[in-house]
Amino acid sequence: MPASLKDVAAQAGVSVKTASNVVNNYEFVSQSTRERVQAAIDELDYRPNLSARRLRTGRSNLIALSVPEIDAPYFAELASEIVDAAERRGWTVLIDKTGGERTHEQIAAAGIRAHLVDGAIASPLSMTAEDVAALSGSHPLVLLGERLPHVGGADHVAIDNVAAAAEATHHLISLGRTSIATIGASTESTGALRLKGFRKAIAATKRKHDPRLVMPVQEYHRQDGFDAMTRLLALDRRPDAVFCFNDLLALGAIRAVHLAGLKVPSDVAVVGFDDIEDGRFSTPTLTTISPDKAGIARAAVSLLARRIDADAAIEAREVFATHRLIVRESCGG
Repeated sequence: MPASLKDVAAQAGVSVKTASNVVNNYEFVSQSTRERVQAAIDELDYRPNLSARRLRTGRSNLIALSVPEIDAPYFAELASEIVDAAERRGWTVLIDKTGGERTHEQIAAAGIRAHLVDGAIASPLSMTAEDVAALSGSHPLVLLGERLPHVGGADHVAIDNVAAAAEATHHLISLGRTSIATIGASTESTGALRLKGFRKAIAATKRKHDPRLVMPVQEYHRQDGFDAMTRLLALDRRPDAVFCFNDLLALGAIRAVHLAGLKVPSDVAVVGFDDIEDGRFSTPTLTTISPDKAGIARAAVSLLARRIDADAAIEAREVFATHRLIVRESCGG
């Protein structure tokens, strides 16, 4: 028979209540007692009965996290930060990949199986404001990213993409680059906001800008960056700098510059966005906008806890995490 909480308490020589406090990660337990109970849990291979816990407390201490891609480094790193922040509250995170597909996003935002989880954190690409409104009040939800800014009924965590993109572009301008391209243009969400910041910075120089230097892409992967940079280098006046809307695009662009027989940064300076680990070990290392991923995670988990604990409907909040420009070798740093 599986071990019970009573078995754990007896093995550790504590009360069932104390054993329960350790299992639920309550703060007011001495370190020696916590270690003794944890040793009993490990020895007996105790597993909490989630159904019983849900019936007893109304909570499962499980939350859902949905992202478009698990293998994309930015989402993988962000998910890791969210798991860490959730663990500090004694929560377990169920992670789901949506592929940016609307129906899948709706299911994930509703908590995958709402009777199992206490709330959800979602990074949607295709959901609409109407989809979120339909969930309003029925399940605690926090949204990440730019696709659905400050929709009623759900909290929202993002960064100021316009300001961040303008900062990246201003840096290239400050280096004396005069033909600055961008890779990742889009008509919606993240791409649109970063394009707005790019154009704002370019406009401030009062220079005439070649519209061919604004390069759209279908996806934000390395191959897309490589292909876009190859097209830019084929122009009669190739760019001497490029701002890519994520680091994967930038890494692909650097490869294209290298295969064209040119050098980064002397011929083409490159800036990315996201500060993924790959960029710290690329050749050259990648200058990038670094969002505070740990701050995004802490804010999302805190907002979700606030919504889970609320006894009545509460006003949705919008939180902007910080960002900073990290100058590395791809811009001469």
